[in-house]
Amino acid sequence: MSTRLKIRLSRILLTVTFVSACSILQSQDRPNVIIMMSDDQGYGDIGSHGNPFLKTPNMESIGEQGAEMTHFFAYPNCSASRAAVLTGRYPYRTGVTAVTQVDHFMNTSEETLAEILAENGYRTGIFGKWHLGDNAPMRPTDQGFQEALVHKGGGIGQAAGPAGNSYFDPVLEHNNVSKKYEGYCDDIFTEAAIDFIGQKNKKPFLAYLATNLPHFPLQVPDERAEPYRKKGLHEDNALTYGMIDNIDYNVGRVLEKLKELGIEENTIVIFLSDNGPRNRRTKNDVYPGRWTANLRGTKTSVYECGIRVPFFVRWPGKIKQGQTSKTMGTVIDILPTILDACNVQAPENIKIDGKSLLPLWKGETDSFENSLFFTQMHYGPTPFKYMHFAVRGQKYKLISPHDFPHGILYQPKDEELQQVLSNLELYDVEEDPSERINLATKHPEMVDQLLAEYENWFDEVTEERDAKGIQRIHLGTAQQPEVNLSRFDWGGPRVISKNELGHWRVTTELGMYTVSLDLPEVAADGIAHLKYNDLHLEKPIRKGQENVVFNDISLLKGEGNFHAYFKIGRLATGPLFVDVKRIDIKGK
Repeated sequence: MSTRLKIRLSRILLTVTFVSACSILQSQDRPNVIIMMSDDQGYGDIGSHGNPFLKTPNMESIGEQGAEMTHFFAYPNCSASRAAVLTGRYPYRTGVTAVTQVDHFMNTSEETLAEILAENGYRTGIFGKWHLGDNAPMRPTDQGFQEALVHKGGGIGQAAGPAGNSYFDPVLEHNNVSKKYEGYCDDIFTEAAIDFIGQKNKKPFLAYLATNLPHFPLQVPDERAEPYRKKGLHEDNALTYGMIDNIDYNVGRVLEKLKELGIEENTIVIFLSDNGPRNRRTKNDVYPGRWTANLRGTKTSVYECGIRVPFFVRWPGKIKQGQTSKTMGTVIDILPTILDACNVQAPENIKIDGKSLLPLWKGETDSFENSLFFTQMHYGPTPFKYMHFAVRGQKYKLISPHDFPHGILYQPKDEELQQVLSNLELYDVEEDPSERINLATKHPEMVDQLLAEYENWFDEVTEERDAKGIQRIHLGTAQQPEVNLSRFDWGGPRVISKNELGHWRVTTELGMYTVSLDLPEVAADGIAHLKYNDLHLEKPIRKGQENVVFNDISLLKGEGNFHAYFKIGRLATGPLFVDVKRIDIKGK
């Protein structure tokens, strides 16, 4: 080897070594990030917010050691807020409109916080609730999380399965493999998160601890609920507050782990909820004794109680202790704020709707004037303009209210829209946080101004969503050769009736398959059907039969609607679950 070549190779080696060393140092300098999100915990479900029954010292300690944003806003339902947190974008852009039956499918073209940080040297883990799609390519491991311990669907015990699942000793999905765990779900998720945080690794980490508490069903160890029963609270409140007490306990465990590891100084910790409390069983019924901090509405409502949530953050040495800010912050701001704090660039050619809150937390600014936050909530995959929305600024808020947003199923007639637009409500939320005094007739110019802002927003975000279409489930891939389809994930016109028939929007790989239908109660003999594009298979079923299997089915590469149902009389009924397994993949 010539001397010149040796010198050249030495220079290259030195350069590579230098770059690698810089990358390691940069990774070590970047902060760890922990986002803890509760599920259906309202602004009033915090001790320091005037709740006469709850004590939440560990949650509050985050704000005491850092900052509390007392006017932080989410979407009025679970999936939308989660999509917003992970993308920094309005949920309608991402495909998410509601919480079930394709409405919660986040388009996989979205770049999540986990994907961006993983590409920049972070370890990433999620523990708890995902609720943005259970099958490939929508799973958390498909969207940037390297470690995932989650439950299916929107909650344990829901139609996503498995049937009979409970908050105690639940079946969970660990890196896409179903496994039964021992213990209480919140404790299991927290333990997994603590193990992830404690791993010896030079890389910084993102830990997303998204507990499913205090979401229905109200299941909690008796020792947590009993103190609230003794205070004479309604049983639903006793159970709910017991669940929040359990969350607070586990928040304390996470904070103690950071202290034990000596990494408090270089870890950003955020605690928030995904939406307001479910403080009503119906629109006319309120749980006696549930404290809502005098805010109007409930979960699914665009009034303040539905969207104003607790928010605490700490970053020792970077965020001044004990700050309290009334400046409006929102779930779409979390991604750009974290990227700013971690010195990571946002992906190019993606519209990020949120703004970095870091200058506010650092005291470099005290307001974000002219900021507006848009929320809308309905049921079904098609958003309807003007129906159940809010435009919130720092001072004024425009609302199109609706008593039952889950009942907004069809395109309203013009007469109904005229009535909606004639009854818009305007509130000065700085002076009237309980939204009691409607100023719409007093300030029609403000109504028209905010309405125009909403119309522009709606047209923009729905156009982007429509261009992408609803995300399809992938069948027969090497990443997931066996797929479980549930009633939680199907679509079609009858799912908004009694949810007894739907179909699944899928993409298939060429191959051989076995398809098994898990049937509800079969009252008489009938016929089971399987339909997909040009394929239509039938099999007889008998009264009381629990499942039916279609073997050795050849499916072509393509996409379409996957139908599985049975008929006893003339009206078809769908299965509870459908297992679709590709059988010609070696080693699977």
